[in-house]
Amino acid sequence: MANKMSSNITTTSPGPSSITATTALTTAEPGFIDGIINKIPLPKWALIAIAVAAGLLLILFIICIIKCCCCKKKNKKKEKLNLQNVNGSTTASLVQPDMEDLESGLEDKNRGRLQYSLEYNFRSQEMKVGVKQAADLKAMDSTGTSDPYVIIYLTSDMKKKYETKVYRKTLNPVFNESFTFQIPQAEVSESTLVMQIYDFNRFAKHDIIGEVRLPLGDVDLQHVIEQWQELTAASKIEQERLGEICFSLRYIPSTSKLTVVILEAKKLKRMDSSGLSDPYVKVQLILNKKKWKKKKTHVKKSTLSPYFNEVFTFEVSFNQIQNIDLVISVWDHDKVTKNEQIGKVFLGCRATGNQLRHWSDMLANPRRPIAQWHSLQPVEEVDKALGLKSHFKLPLPSK
Repeated sequence: MANKMSSNITTTSPGPSSITATTALTTAEPGFIDGIINKIPLPKWALIAIAVAAGLLLILFIICIIKCCCCKKKNKKKEKLNLQNVNGSTTASLVQPDMEDLESGLEDKNRGRLQYSLEYNFRSQEMKVGVKQAADLKAMDSTGTSDPYVIIYLTSDMKKKYETKVYRKTLNPVFNESFTFQIPQAEVSESTLVMQIYDFNRFAKHDIIGEVRLPLGDVDLQHVIEQWQELTAASKIEQERLGEICFSLRYIPSTSKLTVVILEAKKLKRMDSSGLSDPYVKVQLILNKKKWKKKKTHVKKSTLSPYFNEVFTFEVSFNQIQNIDLVISVWDHDKVTKNEQIGKVFLGCRATGNQLRHWSDMLANPRRPIAQWHSLQPVEEVDKALGLKSHFKLPLPSK
């Protein structure tokens, strides 16, 4: 019986064909990946490095997203807490400034007051300014007091300044001093009277307490004025008005002629003790940052609004016109001392603003004279912008 059962049960042993089939199935997937890797023209260590770097970037990206989400949640919680802590009128609590801001604002305003008088004589064209007294000045010293004095000037002639006596250790000084300015009636409306109160310091820079600025165009000078006015914080250093000049330009490319016509000037700065100037104009060409050609007008005596109408012609080729700077400078002639520059402007491809526009209009309209007014600028600013190359003189050989 046992033999019959054993004969019915047959055990099949795996043949070589089945073994190869299973091994082929198990090694098929690694062989596919190796084939892809072998197709990439890079060594295996480079591929590993790229994979590691990509993994690190992915991790950093996930961390950044998590942090952003956490921060937003925290900010929302803070906003909720802050709004819950506000009692009473929420608008008042949120709009009203802090006490520290209010105190600093009051401190800036409480600089004191100044009493002054103003009288203009239309016949003699003189303005008499009276500095009467000051009250409740800001304490500038550690002792709780100040040593005040007043500086007075007109913006039309900042060279001429007056100052009062110094009054020691007081916040309510009584000055009772008067000063006279010579100012033509035509210039009154464009000028501003400035009165600045300083704190005197023997061993350090004098500190400004405050100032009063009075635009004369807003004042009725038909009557004598006497009033109090609050001091304000001193404005930034203002640029002195040097005057204006009008000239025309014309360039003819076919003849290489540059024509400059100096027409007139107005509102020039006073340079003489008489309150006038003796102006003349220099016209200079600079080629490649080197002084090239120059000419000048005649001197006009004792005037702040000279009329010249003088013509100057320069020979400038079309190639040179792209590399030249035209410098117009106004000078005050003096027989005794050295002539002084009042102000200047320069035009050319390197210029800016009004000057560049005037130069561009000239080049765009050949043979046509283009006239324009220009405000004079400080000499130092123009020279710096020009960046002139200095000419070094060689020492002469000794005999």
